[in-house]
Amino acid sequence: MPRPAVSVVAPCYNEQDALPEFLRRVGAVLDGIGSSSEIVLVDDGSRDRTWDVLAEAAGRDRRIVAVRLMRNHGHQLALTAGLSVCRGERILIIDADLQDPPELLPDMMVLIDQGADVVYGQRRQREGESLFKRVTAAAFYRLIARLTDVQIPPDAGDFRLVTRRVLDLLLAMPERHRFIRGMVAWIGGRQVPLVYDRHARVAGESKYPIAKMVRFAADAITSFSVVPLMASMTIGWIMAALGFGFFIYSIVGWWGGHTLPGWTSLMAAVGLLGGMQFLMLGIIGAYLGRLYDQSKGRPLFMIRDIVGGPNGEPP
Repeated sequence: MPRPAVSVVAPCYNEQDALPEFLRRVGAVLDGIGSSSEIVLVDDGSRDRTWDVLAEAAGRDRRIVAVRLMRNHGHQLALTAGLSVCRGERILIIDADLQDPPELLPDMMVLIDQGADVVYGQRRQREGESLFKRVTAAAFYRLIARLTDVQIPPDAGDFRLVTRRVLDLLLAMPERHRFIRGMVAWIGGRQVPLVYDRHARVAGESKYPIAKMVRFAADAITSFSVVPLMASMTIGWIMAALGFGFFIYSIVGWWGGHTLPGWTSLMAAVGLLGGMQFLMLGIIGAYLGRLYDQSKGRPLFMIRDIVGGPNGEPP
């Protein structure tokens, strides 16, 4: 079957309250564009009525494709599942909470028409977010910019419009611990920003508490940088030099017959060296753990149901 001109892909987790408004606004934008389109919505193991809302919407609108995963896989893998199902020539990646306005799609389409491969939304303001969230997000983007050679745009999430060529390259990457905005940046091509103001959620609460934010940052750093491994080697050499210096100091003191007043200093040295060793082992373990997960070769996600699509069948 011919591909739709544009696909809208959104992962959903406990978004039953936000989905009606999301579908209304996205539908209005696609109606205004006038081209063939589809909306791929992925239920990432929600615990509320998200799947019921999606299935009912797919029954009413043939543009909607509802995908239900077997369990909760997390935002990045749920998004990957939706991207693997969509068929459009251009693909808008967006969240269902409407913090990123779908009304920017026509402007993004114009930039693609002018030769861009990727148009990504770059946040100017972040409404409805705490000071802690804004500060940590800004620190994360600056940190990863220093740790990696890939030019990952600051203050840009997954909200973006990509061409089918870019999507095919993205889907060919087998990483399990996915950092999609970084993977898209790694692909290259002409990537153009579109500055906008991010709104507050229309309903529900953030699905990224502190623990998930930390895991997401760890996945991003370990996926695109070996600087922590190199730093662990450098710090290891420094600690080894300090340890050797303490050893020489002890030998010289013993040879000269001096009693070393050293319980406090000795314990401080042991604690410092031991702590740094465990820290470096933890960094190495993080990389090894990701290699172990990748080596098992399990599927990235498992789809339970697909409802909707052309003629009510899966795409």
